[in-house]
Amino acid sequence: MNDLLDLTDELARRELAPRVDEYEREGRFPREVFTVLGGAGLLGLPYPQRWGGAEVGYTDYLQVLEILARRWLTVALGVSVHTLSCHALATAGTDEQRDAWLPDMLGGGLLGAYCLSETQSGSDAAGLRTTATREGDEYVLNGTKAWITHGGVADFYTVMTRTSPDRTAGITAFLVPGGTTGLSSATPERKMGMRGSVTAQVMLDDVRVPADRRLGEEGSGFRIALNALDSGRLGIAACAVGLAQGALDVAVDYARQREQFGSPIASFQGVSFTLADMATGIAAGRALYLDAARRRDSGEPFSTQAAMAKLFCTDMAMAVTTSAVQVLGGAGYVEDYPVERYMREAKVLQIVEGTNEIQRLVIGRALTQ
Repeated sequence: MNDLLDLTDELARRELAPRVDEYEREGRFPREVFTVLGGAGLLGLPYPQRWGGAEVGYTDYLQVLEILARRWLTVALGVSVHTLSCHALATAGTDEQRDAWLPDMLGGGLLGAYCLSETQSGSDAAGLRTTATREGDEYVLNGTKAWITHGGVADFYTVMTRTSPDRTAGITAFLVPGGTTGLSSATPERKMGMRGSVTAQVMLDDVRVPADRRLGEEGSGFRIALNALDSGRLGIAACAVGLAQGALDVAVDYARQREQFGSPIASFQGVSFTLADMATGIAAGRALYLDAARRRDSGEPFSTQAAMAKLFCTDMAMAVTTSAVQVLGGAGYVEDYPVERYMREAKVLQIVEGTNEIQRLVIGRALTQ
């Protein structure tokens, strides 16, 4: 495990750190970075070795995400999304499907996207309207997916569709190659943060998909999607901790060097207490996501714990990055230091893969039902 984390840290310093400021400023997608990470085996960590994965437990995989997010959230979240996009095939596909497609997906040459959300069905995942109609040995897919990370640049898409009117039992999953006729993407969204990450609508216009690209039985897609999101929420939690740690690193370094009234501002109680609160929140978030990961690795239920980790860690990251800007004062509000970007990036983590209001709903239901 230490070798894996050391490798990740080395790659983060060598491949991510020199690019991040320029790429985020220009809104440039770092496709070559994902190729490097894939070549190092970091795009298939939690999946079985039989299909090209590393069979690494989530306690280790999430720490990899944290290290990447400490340097560049766009890349860390991209790895998390790619892992999420492989989940349906890895867990619900047949051995024949996994043998045919999973090695390329896990081997690093391909990058995935996960298509669940739509403009009218973000938090209400069961409200999706994209349809898949059976025609002989094919399905014809029609609809529009929204807020898709890697939309337009992905090599494959895991797409949730409606195959019957039943609200939850009418949803079915498909694996769609990126170059399929009728699949296209809109102009990427202009986002507050994570500008290096491509987010776009994905349109399906009479997209014909062979029936053998259906993942699981018809009507099993909602269950597949929720199972994937439980794991994906842990990925977001780890990304949030990494982002917050990066912000703390900058704030501590600045507080040691910046002098006011003849002393480093780190010696002032107001600043040192703020740094202490930031560090404590990060440590608590890390402990929370690792506890949920250990439950997942041991086969115990972890859905509620994943919701708690996603909720706490992303709220914590928002607070920590805001505090980092405050510690730097005016310097924190300009682009000379990265904390203003960290603060903008933290906000989206409270929204993606289930808003934090949804996480509270999940936790509350677990407590009262």
